[in-house]
Amino acid sequence: MRRAILLSILVGTAVLAGSGVRAQQQPAPPNLDAIPDKMPFNTPYGPPIGAQKAQSLIQASAAKASKHNWAMNIAVVDSGGNLVSFLRMDGAQLASIPISEHKARVAVRYRRPTKALEDGVQKGDFKYMLTLDDVIASRGGIPLVEDGKIIGAVGCSGGTGSQDEATCMAAAALINK
Repeated sequence: MRRAILLSILVGTAVLAGSGVRAQQQPAPPNLDAIPDKMPFNTPYGPPIGAQKAQSLIQASAAKASKHNWAMNIAVVDSGGNLVSFLRMDGAQLASIPISEHKARVAVRYRRPTKALEDGVQKGDFKYMLTLDDVIASRGGIPLVEDGKIIGAVGCSGGTGSQDEATCMAAAALINK
């Protein structure tokens, strides 16, 4: 019986190989032991963003979202991850209120756009990221860098990841030059 199963497997494999059908190759696992020369995402923290500047970023994001008819929740946090300004656009889903704040906090705490975490989990197979405190692996959080220092972050939620990210980029473009 064992021989018959083994023979069946070998014949099946030969048939597939002969027919040009190849098993999809799995990507190589990430090398978590590689040591980079420079520290990644090492932008220093600066003074916190002020309320007036945060409010102007909210307005820029809201204008972008309104142009496309996207109902968004938009949060701006300071360099310590504390909420400075927030807007829930008319019709924006309630579940996205804390998500927008979370995206902004993660972007400032991890000093990188949340898309980097999303890419790490989905494309880089860095599942370990999901074990880190306060991670959200979903685009829509962008650090705000002024004069080479992080002054805060903007987080948007309510649409698809790409809509959230595009809405945030409208605000970040006013600071990140």
